[in-house]
Amino acid sequence: MKQNEQNFPPDKPSGTTAVQRLKLLLFRLPSTVREAIRCKAMDFTQSSKLREKRLSLGWNEASARTVSGEIEELLRRGAAYRSQDEEKWTSADRELGEDILKATSRAGVSNVTRTAAYLECYEACPELHWAFLAHMVSRNAGWNMTDLRGSRMSDVVDEEGKRSIYRFLERSNALIFQDAYPQLLLYRKSRELGTSQFHLLRYFSVSRFMRPFWERFWIDRGSALLTVGLIINEQNYIEQRVIQHPFYQRHVTEKMNFHLYSLSGLNQVILPLLEGAGVTRLAGRTVTDFGSLPARIALGKSLYAMLMGLRAVRSGALAFARAVPHTGSRADYWPDIFTANKEEALTAPLQGSELLESETLPPGERLYSPKLLDAWGDTPYEPISREDWLKDTGALNGISAPSTPLLCDISREHRAGVLKTALAHDAAD
Repeated sequence: MKQNEQNFPPDKPSGTTAVQRLKLLLFRLPSTVREAIRCKAMDFTQSSKLREKRLSLGWNEASARTVSGEIEELLRRGAAYRSQDEEKWTSADRELGEDILKATSRAGVSNVTRTAAYLECYEACPELHWAFLAHMVSRNAGWNMTDLRGSRMSDVVDEEGKRSIYRFLERSNALIFQDAYPQLLLYRKSRELGTSQFHLLRYFSVSRFMRPFWERFWIDRGSALLTVGLIINEQNYIEQRVIQHPFYQRHVTEKMNFHLYSLSGLNQVILPLLEGAGVTRLAGRTVTDFGSLPARIALGKSLYAMLMGLRAVRSGALAFARAVPHTGSRADYWPDIFTANKEEALTAPLQGSELLESETLPPGERLYSPKLLDAWGDTPYEPISREDWLKDTGALNGISAPSTPLLCDISREHRAGVLKTALAHDAAD
């Protein structure tokens, strides 16, 4: 995608000062705006193609009402009811519980191992739609973590800010896994034994909210209702433990660093679609209000409807997941723009200029996106509070059928986000 030469200054100095770089950025601003508008229009055109062939999610409104009623009844019974399951646990129950906790600990070492574990669960039990959604979202968490060590963010966020944002992202990813993975394993064990084991959910400190969903799923295998339940549960699970936690509010969400991180185009959840020899397009959504619990739940449901309700998205994302091991580097899905090899990365001071001039970057001039374990390694986390987040009927508001958004393809929007980050890097350099 070569730009017309008249869009650029005639004489680009080889060694630019900070003032010269600022002038270059301002000169290119109109081109950047035009590019963003063009990208949005192209994404809407491609989105209509993705929506052509739909798959039924099998939403059952009667089951949803039944589950809501059971949760309301649990709330009416109160705290005294919560301990009844524990009094009935047998030695075999406790042995199974400990086995699942050990398996969760082994698989939860890092974002890389968690992401792989989700996919393995989905491959073993394709009715567990949430496991595949979690796999794809967990890939995005890894990419967001490595962005902090990549060339685009090197001068946008200071080191303390990078570490705080990393801890925020890593803890969210780790906590969701710690809560959800035992549930997935418990279902697999129930299927193996041919009998429900969901009385053990409390063994893993899973909220009372989830048991009606699992019991209903055991009866009718309604994947959509279970997925919505898990989306609501996991977002509530991290709400007080991370999003509203005083430490992360003080050091992350209320800091300018975090807003720069979002404004730089790193707030997109993408679903790479593999067709033939490579990734042909990116489905996904942009996170507009990560601090809002209802907004995160709505985002999760929208991503789910897109991932499992559109044939092209489901098949393309699954092909990508199976073919490309997760490393945390954005080179996993976009090797024509990113590289995990720092020695082959772009060293030019103006990254935005390179991206404005071409669709891809040649070898030796690509943006640095390290592998996750090279960037951060494994990160042990502090003890986690175990109290039940379910306090009232407010969570029932999210129990509704997921719907597919109009804008599904964000290939060009994502590239525009990469460009914004590169321009932010240029301005800070």
